[in-house]
Amino acid sequence: MTIRVALLGFGTVGQGVYEILQNKQKQLTDLIGEDVEICGLLVQNKLKERAISDYVFITDNFEDIINQNPDVIFEAINGEEPSHSYLKEALDKNIHVVTANKVMFATYGQELLEKAGKYTSIGYEATTASGTPVIGTLMNLLQVNQITKVEAILNGTSNYILTAMQEDGKPFSEALQEAQDKGYAEADPTNDIEGYDAFYKLMIVSQLLYNRQPLWSEVPLQGISHISEKDITKAKQQGEKFRHVATLELVNDSIQANVQPISLPSSHGLYAIDGVDNAIDVTGDLVGSVTLRGPGAGKLSTASAMVEDFVRIFQASPVKQLS
Repeated sequence: MTIRVALLGFGTVGQGVYEILQNKQKQLTDLIGEDVEICGLLVQNKLKERAISDYVFITDNFEDIINQNPDVIFEAINGEEPSHSYLKEALDKNIHVVTANKVMFATYGQELLEKAGKYTSIGYEATTASGTPVIGTLMNLLQVNQITKVEAILNGTSNYILTAMQEDGKPFSEALQEAQDKGYAEADPTNDIEGYDAFYKLMIVSQLLYNRQPLWSEVPLQGISHISEKDITKAKQQGEKFRHVATLELVNDSIQANVQPISLPSSHGLYAIDGVDNAIDVTGDLVGSVTLRGPGAGKLSTASAMVEDFVRIFQASPVKQLS
């Protein structure tokens, strides 16, 4: 049998998924026990030239994708809609889904997980920390540990900017421009530098850990655009570094959350996280403090998380999972 794969979106992440599926064919077959075939690609403009094999079916209509009878859909589209509607329909038709859409999943993740039920699966590792396996690690820690606190760097762009300001002495505007030139920041960097991206990711972590989220409007949210050279100098004099930190803490069964820049001492687990890396420092009642670090931006790192989810889905029960 052959596992049929469809891709929704062919931006940076979608291209990365395509490249991995093409270049790792033998390894994927060895891991899953079946061949993997890309049966469809959903794009906005199907006439645009793309570096893609001639045999891949390209369309701008989602129903055309469904009619290709995929076993799994990789979703890498921006925004809540139409992604949410697409994935609901896919799950209704017993198609597995793997998503990198943090905004959509922060809002609708629980609904989609409940819809998946017993016969379909959702992979969402890529929604939270790119190629850093935060979701998988937390799922493993949740077996016995009660997670009481999470502190995380969840946006590689902001971390890159702060690193450039603190290590290279660059002003914010220059560091931001450099991040844009390297492809880490969008032309409109608001979601990254004002903390919205990290906020959505934190809400996904909250839902995973506690099966609920704090009220969004009550979560203090502050980005990094206001940090001055004076602030950087003062922190350095104290032997500290600024990091943009997303925090969750369980206090008397109440979830407290915030996203803000914090000046951290060298003893803190997030102090040494430079460049575009992400990291998460988790405190469990049994394991104590554990810090996980990895790439927080980039085509292949995010796509890697999606393909790893795909492999796990079909390794779980490969015969039963296939439609």
